[in-house]
Order: sequence, then C-alpha cells, then structure tokens
Amino acid sequence: MINYFTEQLEGFVAFIGIMSAFVLTCFAVSKFSVFLPKDMGRDFAFDGKKSAGKPRGAGLIFILIFCIISFLFGEINTENILYLLLTAAAMFTGFFDDASKTPWGEYKKGLLDLLLAIGVAVTFLSFNSSTITFAFLNIPVTLPPVVFGIFTVILVWVSINVTNCSDGVDGLSGTLTIISLATFYIVDLVRERSGSFDYFILIFIVCILGYLWFNATPSKILMGDAGSRAMGLFLAIAALKTGSPFLYIPVAFILLIDGGLGLVKVFLLRFLKIRILKNIRTPLHDQARKVSGWSNTQTVFRFAIIQLVIGIAVIYMVMPK
Repeated sequence: MINYFTEQLEGFVAFIGIMSAFVLTCFAVSKFSVFLPKDMGRDFAFDGKKSAGKPRGAGLIFILIFCIISFLFGEINTENILYLLLTAAAMFTGFFDDASKTPWGEYKKGLLDLLLAIGVAVTFLSFNSSTITFAFLNIPVTLPPVVFGIFTVILVWVSINVTNCSDGVDGLSGTLTIISLATFYIVDLVRERSGSFDYFILIFIVCILGYLWFNATPSKILMGDAGSRAMGLFLAIAALKTGSPFLYIPVAFILLIDGGLGLVKVFLLRFLKIRILKNIRTPLHDQARKVSGWSNTQTVFRFAIIQLVIGIAVIYMVMPK
C-alpha cells in the first residue's frame, strides 16, 4: 500500500513539473522577451528581412526554465547534472552569438561545438558502456571507448549544426525537434529502457511547446542560436541514451536532410572545390518556399508530417516481435 501511494505521489509531482515547465515558459517568454537582442534580418536567407526587429535569443529563456524545472522535479544524479550543464553551455554560446553585434565566425562556433561534443562524449562514457545496439536487428556491438567517443563527438557536432541550420522558418526547427524527441521517448518505453533521463525529454518538449506558442507563424520571437544549438545537443544525448545512437538518422531524418545538405555543400565547395546541388537551395526549407512556392505553414506541416511517418515506422520496427 505504501509503495502504491509513493508511486501515485511521484506521478503527481511529475505532472506538476511538466505543467510548471509549460506555464513558466509561456509566462517568461511573454514578459522577458522585450529584453532580448533584436534580429537584424539575414540577406542570404529567403524572406530573412521579415525577421528584422523581432526579439532573438529566446532559447535563453526556455532552456533556462528547462534546466531549473529538471533540477527541481527530475531525478538528479551526477550524469544528469552534467547533461543539464552542457545543454546550458550550448545555449549560452549560442546566446552570446545572438547578442553580438558582429556574428561569430564559423570556425569559432565550430570549435565551441567541438568542445561541447567532447564534454558529452566524456560524460556519457563515464556513466555508460560503449555498447551500441543496432535497433532493427537487435544486435549489440561493443566498441573500444576511444572509437565510441569519436563517434559520439561526430554525432553531437552534426546534431548541433543541422538543428541550427534548420532554424529558418517559424516553428520548423522546434516542431521537428519535438517529434524526434517524442520518438526517442516512445522507443525507450517500447524497449523497456526508460530511465531518469526520459523525464527530462518530456520537460524539454513542453518547454519548446511554450516557446512555439509565440513562434508559430507569424512569429513574435525567435529562438536564435541559443535555442537551436541547445536543442541539437540535447537531441544527440537523447539518441545516445536509447543505446542505439544510429537511430538518430531516421528519427531526426528531416533535420539531417534540411540542415545537413547545406553543410555538405559548403564543405565540398570550400575545401575540395567540388560543386554539387547547384540548382538546389539549402537549407531545403528555402527550396520548398522559394522554388516550390510552399508557404511557411505548408513547409512546417509537410516536413513535420514526413518526420512523423518515419518516426511511426521506427517505433514499429523496434517493437519486440
């Protein structure tokens, strides 16, 4: 009987934490967004001028609330604390860039992302094994820690940057991140791997939802690098905690394609002088809007629908047969 009431109390406390995260995010964004730096518009982005004058860097607000609520209501241990600190660090590096009069250079941001990725790799390997399970085949493979660490650094760095590059349409990056995180959460439940980190996933989702209340088309605020970089880092951690990090590829497929193609295109041209996709605008959301004539709402809904379908297929594939 005591155990029953304890479980019910824990569930009630978790419910309060989730609701508090959403309400506080909505309240804080509405009250404090006026103090954020203003977007100056982007000449190279399709319709980038329309963002000029909007508060930018709202990631500072919803990521801080995520960290506070997680600390108050989540299961706090050394590993989880380090993940919260790394997520906050990714947010602050992005916010300082948002607030800077001169945007930070690519190499500076890339180096900071690398340091954050190394931090995630060291933290994960300190508390978890280096065994990867190929989810669709249910085959575990134990990698040497150094190899696993290198793989983790690549995963985190890529996740940060593709999520950041996808942040160019009102509601797109946040919506896709929610779908991907929800998919990881359900995968953990289906495979009976759910642990303390899964509650953090739910808190993160509702904090993004609180932000999207104001970012839905036409947006009033922008998350900036403060939000997108932290989302990318957290998404990579969620993939690692499933024990099947390669699931990141299908679960975050639209983020990878939307933001990743542009990164590949620039890398090949800059370092190898190879020009590809000459007639394709990147990120792909610009191709969809400028070339295909999709509205912002159509772009968000259609990209989200594709990712939802993939996510549903992934969930079915990992279910015990």
